[in-house]
Amino acid sequence: MNINEEILKLDWDRDPYGLYEPIEYTLASGGKRVRPQLAMIASQMFGGRDEDVLPAALALEVFHNFTLLHDDVMDKAEVRRGRPTVHMKWNESTAILSGDQMLIEAYKLLSGVPRRKLAKVLEMFNDMATEICEGQQYDMDFETMNRVKEYQYFEMIGKKTAALLGYALKIGAYIAGAKKKEQDLLYSFGIGIGFAFQLQDDILDVWGAPETFGKAIGGDICCNKKSIVSITALDMADEESCKELNYWFGQILEDNTEKIAKVTAIYDRLGVREHCEKGVKRLIDSALRSLSLLPQNEATEQLRQLANKLNARKN
Repeated sequence: MNINEEILKLDWDRDPYGLYEPIEYTLASGGKRVRPQLAMIASQMFGGRDEDVLPAALALEVFHNFTLLHDDVMDKAEVRRGRPTVHMKWNESTAILSGDQMLIEAYKLLSGVPRRKLAKVLEMFNDMATEICEGQQYDMDFETMNRVKEYQYFEMIGKKTAALLGYALKIGAYIAGAKKKEQDLLYSFGIGIGFAFQLQDDILDVWGAPETFGKAIGGDICCNKKSIVSITALDMADEESCKELNYWFGQILEDNTEKIAKVTAIYDRLGVREHCEKGVKRLIDSALRSLSLLPQNEATEQLRQLANKLNARKN
């Protein structure tokens, strides 16, 4: 079953078109479809039927994209997947309202899960949604903090980013009838690659190529975001470098070209990229250890390949 084809089959040709057109625009913009694929693969690992897990997989993708609409408004992001964000193409009110409707649509899709499994799936889905909101609040709180510790950063991305991947796998495994221990191991794997995915995202925001990354480079530097890159840089910096970084992080400019160049040069001087990339590898290795304790079959190998691709990720 091709998950991308199933997502594109969803019908958004409804009135009022102003509400549903941005949803269609968002879901047609591509993306890696990692979360629904994880749910499908986890189900396949335990011999589950694709038609049983498909409603949850679709719900996870619609929910994920709902969070992106709202995140882009909060982050004032102008580009997503190489195209204007919804609030730039339409306006902020449209992005908020269409995002709200996507959340509702996610739950409507989730109701298609087999009835005997639905109550537990709803419980997990709600736990996931709560964690993501908590993670976003931590992320917003960081904006007013002068210094964020690495453990605080990992707590934030554990909820905001990694939880969705972990729960996608856990939900897929549960629907297929996996044991609790197997569900938990898959969840641990998902959390590990979720951490790695976000660290890689932070790295690419500084050193990625715009044509492959799908959004402008240096966005985190422009808005003084506490990413693993900036946190690591401040931890590694000598007194002079720390002073330089704090100066540039304190600047709010209309044209950030010089700021991006200066901060990136400091990162390069300190060896921040290499340090962060080693962190990605450690997280992937840990995730793979969890995977090694699960049934070894074609689905397991797909997850192993996905984890290894994160090391070479360019977008």
